Amino acid sequence: MLTVGDYYLKLFPKYHPSRVLTVIYLPFALGTMSILAYNESRINTRTRNIAGYLLFFAGTLMLLVLDFATSGKGGAGPFVGICLIVVSFGVADAHVQGGMVGDLSFMCPEFMQSFFAGLAASGAMTSALRLITKAAFENANNGLRKGAQLFLAIATFAEFLCFLLYAFYVPKLPIVKYYRAKAAKEGSKTVSADLKAAGIHTHSEQGEDTKLIERLNNKQLIAQNIDYAMDLFFIYVLTASIFPGFLSEDTGTHRLGSWYIPVLIAVYNTWDLVGRYVPLIECIKLTSRKWVMIAILSRFLLIPAFYFTAKYGGQGWMLFVTSFLGLTNGYLTVCVMTVAPKGYKGPEQNALGNLLVLFLMTGIFAGVTLDWLWLIGKKNAF
Repeated sequence: MLTVGDYYLKLFPKYHPSRVLTVIYLPFALGTMSILAYNESRINTRTRNIAGYLLFFAGTLMLLVLDFATSGKGGAGPFVGICLIVVSFGVADAHVQGGMVGDLSFMCPEFMQSFFAGLAASGAMTSALRLITKAAFENANNGLRKGAQLFLAIATFAEFLCFLLYAFYVPKLPIVKYYRAKAAKEGSKTVSADLKAAGIHTHSEQGEDTKLIERLNNKQLIAQNIDYAMDLFFIYVLTASIFPGFLSEDTGTHRLGSWYIPVLIAVYNTWDLVGRYVPLIECIKLTSRKWVMIAILSRFLLIPAFYFTAKYGGQGWMLFVTSFLGLTNGYLTVCVMTVAPKGYKGPEQNALGNLLVLFLMTGIFAGVTLDWLWLIGKKNAF
């Protein structure tokens, strides 16, 4: 939705859609994630993820239906409808992101890197798709709307494909079955439905006695990993205070015209993707907890950098600092998420993965709230 922000900004210029939609989405994502993280050990991960993917599919489809039903008109009514759909996205994101990270936490670190690289790749691909659809209809009558409709149609198909892949393909992969069976032996109950879908029955299902395996509770896991949790909070409070709101509304007018916002978002997403692959080069991957925290705190220097670039710099400088924002966001996220779960049992890794996503989402929520401070001093801000 942020990728088609230029379309929504045209429809609802007085409502600050890039900021408002994010602020609406996050409380529901955060609230749902808090409940799921607290009850993580009792929740069927397969049902949780499938429900999330189906909710994403239904929400994206409804965006398309709403646009056709209102003939692409602005106003309070359609905006409220979009806001309600965004609420469903928040709930879906809490189901899927926490569920997938928890699931991958007890597998090999490369899977975690691939998942977070996939998140960035989806951003880069949607940005590229948005640029293509925008260019295809640039000179057509009502071209901005037609480009957005085509974009949403393709996105709806992609969400349905995610559901099919997770429900029917992933559970049958040999390496996934191996790690889930291993987690079940270590006492994890969240993987039983996934194992059953793959044709594997756990000891408890077969009526065999299983010993209760002790594990650290959530409070103990947070106490041991509070620095990693705060790392993710600080990464995303900084990123979300700049992207997407500031980049969408507060960077002025430049030679790129209506292309400026989509290009900035594409640049951020591309470098975010690059950053998530950089840790694969072991010699430049940060593993020291101390130096990871120092690197993350130093990113706050980007706030004055963006302020002065927007006020005095040209579009070239803005593209440069946006690239650095994306690169460091991706790099540091992967550095934290691939190291934190090491050394724990399967159920503990699953719980820790959910808790880290909770802190990540809290950081995003704090960031998009602070993002409104950029409007101070602007004329006609509200």
